[in-house]
Amino acid sequence: MTAAARDASRVLVLNSGSSSVKYQLLDMREGSRLAVGLVERIGEETSRLVHTPLVGGTGQRERSGAVPDHAAALKAVAEELDGDGLGLDSPELAAIGHRVVHGGLRFTEPTLIDEEVLAEIERLVPVAPLHNPANLLGIRTAQALRPDLPQVAVFDTAFHATMPEYAARYAIDVTTADAHRIRRYGFHGTSHAYVSRRTAELLGKSPEEVNVIVLHLGNGASASAVRGGRCVDTSMGLTPLEGLVMGTRSGDIDPAVTFHLKRVAGMSEDDVDVLLNKKSGLVGLCGDNDMREIRRRIDAGDQQALLAFEIYIHRLKKYIGAYYAVLGRVDAVVFTAGVGENAAPVREAAITGLEELGLAVDGDLNAVRSGEPRLISPAHARVAVAVVPTDEELEIARQTYALVSGREYD
Repeated sequence: MTAAARDASRVLVLNSGSSSVKYQLLDMREGSRLAVGLVERIGEETSRLVHTPLVGGTGQRERSGAVPDHAAALKAVAEELDGDGLGLDSPELAAIGHRVVHGGLRFTEPTLIDEEVLAEIERLVPVAPLHNPANLLGIRTAQALRPDLPQVAVFDTAFHATMPEYAARYAIDVTTADAHRIRRYGFHGTSHAYVSRRTAELLGKSPEEVNVIVLHLGNGASASAVRGGRCVDTSMGLTPLEGLVMGTRSGDIDPAVTFHLKRVAGMSEDDVDVLLNKKSGLVGLCGDNDMREIRRRIDAGDQQALLAFEIYIHRLKKYIGAYYAVLGRVDAVVFTAGVGENAAPVREAAITGLEELGLAVDGDLNAVRSGEPRLISPAHARVAVAVVPTDEELEIARQTYALVSGREYD
C-alpha cells in the first residue's frame, strides 16, 4: 500500500439488495458521515435515487427515471458524490466496504475481496439465496467502477462465528449436516457487534468485562448472548427465519408444520417458504407489521392486535430468560433497531415480570426519545437495561478501515 493510500481516510459502505443499493460515505479519521443515499426499484421505469450530502448544506436531492441495473445505479451514485466534491476518484477514498449477509464458516473477519473470496460467497448462495446474489452483484459492480481500490466484505454472520459447537449445532445427523452446511450461523452480526461494544462503553467498562443480551428488534429481529465481547448464542439459525417473532417471519416453529402443510393443505415448498417468511410473524397474526399501528389498534381495543403483541412479547421474554441462563451473569439487556429504539411499550412489556432476575425499567427514562445511548433502568437495578441505537454502516466502515489501513477506529 502506498503512503497516499495509507493516508486516505474515507470509506464508502455499500449494502446491495436485489433491487436497491443503500450507501454511506464516511470519514473515519473524523468519525463523520459525508453523504448517505439510496437507489431503489432498480430495473424498473420508476427507479428513484435519494442522495443527502452532509457537508456543505446543499440539502437532499432526488432523481427519478429508469435505472436498468446495478452498474447504472452505482454510476448515478458516483455522479451525485462527484457533485458534492466527494467523487469516487478522490485519493481520500481508502476502500469500499460491502455488507455480505452469509459468510459461512470460512469468513469470520472482514475480508479483502479477490476472485477466490467471490467464488466462496457464490458457493454460499444455497444457504442465502435472497441475499448473497445481490451482495455479489454490488461487489462486482463496484470492482468494475474502481478496480484499483481495496474492496472489503463484512459478513453478517461473522460476529456469531465464536458460538461454541454445542450452541451452533442442530441435533440432526452429523454427516448430513456437514454435507449440506446445516448449522446455526446467526445474522445481524454487525449490529450485535456494534451495540454490545457501545453498551460496554455506556457502562464504563471494556467489552471483555461485561456480559450482554442484545435485542435487535426491527422488521427482522434477533437476540444474542455476548460474553466478554464474544457471541456465545444467537436466535437466528441457518437462515434469518429462526428465533423471535418478526414483522413477517414466524420465528421458531415446529418443523413438522411444514410437512403438515404439504400433506394436508397441498402447499408446495415455495408456498410454505412464502408463508413463513412473508406472511407470518406480526403481519400473519394481525395484518400489520408496523408496531406503531399495532399499538394504536391495541389502544382502540383491537383484540387481534393485542394477541399479536402478547405473542411477540412472550417470545422475547423466553429468549431473555434463556440467554440469562446461558450467560450465568448478565450486566445489561440492551434494545436496538427500529422497534427496540423507538417502542417504549415493547421495552416495558419485555422486562416487566423479570424483577427477580434483577431487571427493571424506569417509566420516565423509558419514555424519553433520544438518538443517544442511554440507560432506562432505575439506579438500584442489579442489571442495566439500555437503549443503544445501532449503526451497522459505521461498524462496516470501522472494520473495513481497520483492515486496509492497519489502524483501529474508535
